[in-house]
Order: sequence, then structure tokens, then C-alpha cells
Amino acid sequence: MLFWKRKPKAPGPPAHGPDFSHVDSLEKALALVEAGELEVLYLMPPEFGGPEDPRNIVYVPVGIAEIKYSTDMNIIAPLVESGNVQHYAAVPEYRGRSFIPMAIKIEATDPGRFESEINIWGEALEREDELELEP
Repeated sequence: MLFWKRKPKAPGPPAHGPDFSHVDSLEKALALVEAGELEVLYLMPPEFGGPEDPRNIVYVPVGIAEIKYSTDMNIIAPLVESGNVQHYAAVPEYRGRSFIPMAIKIEATDPGRFESEINIWGEALEREDELELEP
């Protein structure tokens, strides 16, 4: 008897907020950039040595890139300059097949620790605001 592996069911529309589940390709994301609905966000900012590489770029609603840039320049950069953190990561979290991350987790560590999450759409908007700084 053969058992077929079913393709995972796509999540339905989010209960609250915007819905980017239909943006399931780079072409669709770039079309929304052209339309002024999305903008480019660098996971590792150029100021921290982030490359101009497709693996370092995600597409987010207009205004989200400024939130991340402000976090990077006003919180992370001073922590790096003071020696409180040495490692940095910004990791996107996706929903279904969407090219648009529903959240981006920012983490700076060693020896101190800073964590933050930018909740963009979908279930991420229902999470509590997370902001954690350890000396």
C-alpha cells in the first residue's frame, strides 16, 4: 500500500492586520516595491559590513526598514562601540510561502545580550512587544 505525502496546507489569511500571503515570489515583491508598498531591508546593515547580496535583503512594508535601521544605529551600534556586544544576527521569520517576513528577530550578544523582534504581519502582530537588554 502506497502512502502519499501530502503537501502542507497553506495557512489561511491572518486574523488581524495586513496580509502578504499572496506575495509568494520575488517578482511579486519587486512589483510591490515599484508600487511603493514595500521597501528593501538589509538584514545585516551596510554600516555593519552587510553585503549587497540577495541573501542579505528582504522586502517589507514601507516604514519597517526605518524601524530596524533606528534599532541598529541607536541601540546596537553604541553597544558594539562600548564592547558590550560583538555578535549580531537579524533573522527573518516567514509565514507560509510568502516572500515577506512576518517578523524579524534581532539579536546582539557576547558578552552582553540584546534581543528585539520587529513584528510585521500575520500572527506576529499578536505577540507581545519583546525588548530585552542584559548587561
